[in-house]
Amino acid sequence: MTTLPDASVAVILPAAGSGQRFGDQSNKLFAPLAGRPLWTHAAETLLRRDEVSCLWLAVSPGDREQLEEQAAMLSRPDKIHFVNGGAERSDSVAAALDAVAQAAEASIQWVAVHDAARPLLRAEDVSSVLACAAHTRAAILATPVTGTLKRGARDQSACQTLDRRGIWVAQTPQVFSLDLLRQAYASHRGRPATDDAELVERTGHPVALVAGAADNLKITYPEDLAVAEALLQSRTHLS
Repeated sequence: MTTLPDASVAVILPAAGSGQRFGDQSNKLFAPLAGRPLWTHAAETLLRRDEVSCLWLAVSPGDREQLEEQAAMLSRPDKIHFVNGGAERSDSVAAALDAVAQAAEASIQWVAVHDAARPLLRAEDVSSVLACAAHTRAAILATPVTGTLKRGARDQSACQTLDRRGIWVAQTPQVFSLDLLRQAYASHRGRPATDDAELVERTGHPVALVAGAADNLKITYPEDLAVAEALLQSRTHLS
C-alpha cells in the first residue's frame, strides 16, 4: 500500500463556527466529552500520526485564548498553530491554507481538513484515507447511504423516493495534495460549496471515496454528545 512520508501532512481544523444549532452561546467545541473538550479528541488522534507535521486551528478571535490553553494540555502542543478564521467554513480553511503555505517547510506536501466537531475519528480510517490520497492526490472518508431517501415538497405535503444507489455521505478528514487544494481555493471566488472536495471537483480532478466508520459522526445538536459519549464507552469496553 502506498503511504505518505513522515511529517508531510498539515492538518487544518476549522473551528471558527458559531454552532448555532447546538443551542449554546459558547462554541460547541468547548463542550465536555469524556472529561475533555470536544475538539481535543480528534486533534489528539491526528497529532499522534508520524505523517502529521503541524495542526492549524482556524478560530474566532474571541475563542483563541481558551483554545490555546486547552491545546497546551495535548500530547504535542508544539505542533499546534492558530490563525483567525472567517465567517464561512471555506473562509476559515482558506486562512489556514494561506498560513500553511507561508510557513510550510519543503516536507509538507499534503493537507488534511477535518471537522473539529468529529471527535470519534478512528486511527485506522486516517491510515486508509492518507494511503488513498498518496496515489490519487484527493481522497475523503465517506459512508454509503443505507436508509431510504425522500425528497419532500416545499410544504411537505408530498414526497418522492430517490434512488440511493451510489450515494455516499461525506465525512472528514478530506486529504489533498497541497498544490491541488491551493489551486481549488484560488478558483473558489466565493461560490457556495459544502466541503473542500466540492472545490477540488470543480478543478476537474476526481476525488476518491474511502469507506469510513459510521460512528465518525459530527456533533451538531446537544443530544449528539450523549451518543458520542456512549460510543466512546463502548470502545473502551471492547479494547
